[in-house]
Amino acid sequence: MRFLSLFLIAAACLAQAPKKPNVLFVLADDLGASDLGAYGADLHQTPNLDRFADSAVRFTQSYTASPVCSPTRASILTGKHPARLHLTIWREAAHNPPTNRPLLPPRAMDHLPLEEVTLAEVFRAAGYKTAHVGKWHLGTAEYYPQTQGFDYNVGGTLWGAPQTFFFPYSGDRYFREPRYVPHLEDGKTGEYLTDRLTDEALAILDRHRAEPLYLQLWYHTVHTPIEGKPEVAARYQQKIREGMNHVNAHYAAMVESLDENFGRLLKRLDELGLADDTIVVFSSDNGGFVNDWQGLPVTNNAPLRSGKGSLYEGGVRVPTMIRWPGVTRGGVSDEPVSSVDFFPTLLEMAGLAAPAGVRDGLSLAPLLRDPRAGLDRAALFFHYPHYYPTTSPVSSVRVGEWKLLEYYEDSRLELYNLVADPSEKSDLAKKEPERAQAMRARLQEWLTQVDAQFPLPH
Repeated sequence: MRFLSLFLIAAACLAQAPKKPNVLFVLADDLGASDLGAYGADLHQTPNLDRFADSAVRFTQSYTASPVCSPTRASILTGKHPARLHLTIWREAAHNPPTNRPLLPPRAMDHLPLEEVTLAEVFRAAGYKTAHVGKWHLGTAEYYPQTQGFDYNVGGTLWGAPQTFFFPYSGDRYFREPRYVPHLEDGKTGEYLTDRLTDEALAILDRHRAEPLYLQLWYHTVHTPIEGKPEVAARYQQKIREGMNHVNAHYAAMVESLDENFGRLLKRLDELGLADDTIVVFSSDNGGFVNDWQGLPVTNNAPLRSGKGSLYEGGVRVPTMIRWPGVTRGGVSDEPVSSVDFFPTLLEMAGLAAPAGVRDGLSLAPLLRDPRAGLDRAALFFHYPHYYPTTSPVSSVRVGEWKLLEYYEDSRLELYNLVADPSEKSDLAKKEPERAQAMRARLQEWLTQVDAQFPLPH
């Protein structure tokens, strides 16, 4: 009788234990701050993401910790700033820094070290199934998702982009070495990569509908090569008018495919009865790519300045929306937030303890409960000691409405008031020299604290 009583008590406790929420983390590649309808796009049509904003908190000042892909991805997985990780550029560029420029960039880490504790490792230790689908770009095979806490890896490789978005996703058309996307070998002619990656994610959702799941679907779209579905691109070509910010029909088609597939994910959550048990995050890894592709600018981050690779706002500001069932009810947060914040945020929402060690992020849970709330953060820091078509080596800091950039080639300081001048057109460094020097000192103190690497004179 005693054993029966204990069994009934244990069963009652299990029945009362709160269900662990699933997590679906959708990350676009190179999606700019103005590329969605909800964020002011004037050509792109994104009805699913726009509707999602009605039940999520939409962040208007969401920053990536880096203006390029791999460092931001590492910051999401670890909650640490790329400067602290010494992972400040993508793998291929870490191997071959330019030697014909005034400065020699530092030899950065070309992978995410196995010693770092990732989100997947924390979730798996808590009983979750963990899955990565899509772009990885955080090291060679010995650092693939399977070694970083993921039970599944579909498509994640050392490469940052496919040779083509159409099956068989391989060849040597755009990049020097042959590339392919593994685990997708049974496709059909005409199959589109964004659709197929969604198919793979949906299959994982179906398979693990009855157990807690951490699933990150990190699309390759809208990275180059700029290849939309031809029939969709043709439709957008007819919509382009003089004076529009967005003028690339194939890019617009890629954005539409991203939105369409995001809608498929939300629909399947509803069909499986999982929508009320699933945290959904949508973001991008850096600002939009503003350089040309086959004679056309890829995107335009207006009213923000510049784009991918730059520490101006267009390079590090991205669309971010988070839905927390039972908590978020729509709303807009203007609080500056960072990609390092996803780590503590997701753990708090899932009721999991953070692992020991230094983290750079803050939980966004207070903003999800009340979008008008603030965060107890004094400053946001950025460090990109490398070259890119949009920049030379640079660091920056944002304190309140003020932002300072320090360029290393000539020690130039630029100072902007982002409230009065969100497009960063009016440099106030010479008008506000004391403020500029104080912010520079604050930036240098942080760089020393995280043991940042610096470029050296050639």
